[in-house]
Amino acid sequence: MEFQAGRGEWFCALEWARLLGLRGRREQALEVLAPYIATSWWPADRARAELLEGWGRVEEAIALSRPYAEAGDRLALVFFARLLARHGRGGEAFMLLRAGIQNWFVAECLVDVAEAAGMDEEAATLLEARVEGAVPACDDPGCPNLRMEPSNAVGLLATIRERQGRIEEAIALLHTRESTSVNGRDQLVDLLARQDRITELRAYAESEFHGHAVQRLAEVLEERGDVEGAIAAYRTFGARPDGMWHVAVALSELLVRHGLGDEAIEVMRSLAERPGGAEDWIVDTLCTLYADHGRPRDGLAHLDALKARRGGEEDWEFFRMRLPLMAACGLLDEAIEEARSHPEGDTWYAARALSDVLAEAGRAEEAAAVLDRYPTFGSARRAELLIDLGRIEEAVRLLQQPIDEPPEPAWDGEYPTEPPF
Repeated sequence: MEFQAGRGEWFCALEWARLLGLRGRREQALEVLAPYIATSWWPADRARAELLEGWGRVEEAIALSRPYAEAGDRLALVFFARLLARHGRGGEAFMLLRAGIQNWFVAECLVDVAEAAGMDEEAATLLEARVEGAVPACDDPGCPNLRMEPSNAVGLLATIRERQGRIEEAIALLHTRESTSVNGRDQLVDLLARQDRITELRAYAESEFHGHAVQRLAEVLEERGDVEGAIAAYRTFGARPDGMWHVAVALSELLVRHGLGDEAIEVMRSLAERPGGAEDWIVDTLCTLYADHGRPRDGLAHLDALKARRGGEEDWEFFRMRLPLMAACGLLDEAIEEARSHPEGDTWYAARALSDVLAEAGRAEEAAAVLDRYPTFGSARRAELLIDLGRIEEAVRLLQQPIDEPPEPAWDGEYPTEPPF
């Protein structure tokens, strides 16, 4: 670690400085970071500030971070504000953040800082003004959508109202959102679950399209030991037109957790056999279930039937699902031969899939050799295999090699029809 840090490897330097600090060699730790800090690079100064804070030298950390925050760097501003708030200076942090409240990231930090500073109502007033100041998203007079800055103003205001115990207001606010799903979660759903308002959660699950409400309902029921109720909730939602598309994977995972693997397989198989159901992610989940539950031949039979329905053609995206199934049937050599004779078998993405199967079968040398044919792709995975083989120095040299990426061709207005897309 020390050697690589001295050669200019940032992540090694970062870890070496941390280790030196733990050993009480604090000034040496700061010296390790000094060359990076000399370039006025914020990640290096942030690392130094974090070390100083951890050592109890909070005022030094604040002094070092302040210029970056005041220069307008959004990441530095949020880091600095949280640093101040952690050390009893939440009011100062709040005043710094309020000018940038139109940014969703800064606004999120402001709401967190407001809690520490006891300034929830001040934050709520700022957010209410932003909500009221929303404007139409386009020039069309009939446009129903609004542009709000920050875009998460309603959700953040609801967070404050919930924190204040004003639950009805929080719920009413969240019912006004145009977009209910963020990163696969629904804030209203989580609020109802936290507040144990299961009847309302059930009602919302009946009307919510994405399936996030029924998933949270099922999670709550499972946590309470009502596994049958959780399964029933998913199946009820899945009976709606296109409902199973949204909950099949979550339902299958629930069934597997409770020893109902065959039922999980049936859920995914039924979906895959619907018109238009043979999507790659559905079939992949099904094949994984077959493999995990000792039924690899059933998985191969499903792929055979799908291939037959498609006139004997099988794109690599589906063929690659055969590899672990064939390996589980003791047909690894046949899988390798078929993979190499596949029309896409000489591509880099095919090499990655074949290499993974070989590695899983304990044939790491062969797995590494497959990837060696494509030196411009998959260097991180090749390094992992070399490490598994005990060839550490080779792995390090590989990771230090510059990657020469081919230039992106100018777009000619046509979308690609060949993988990778």
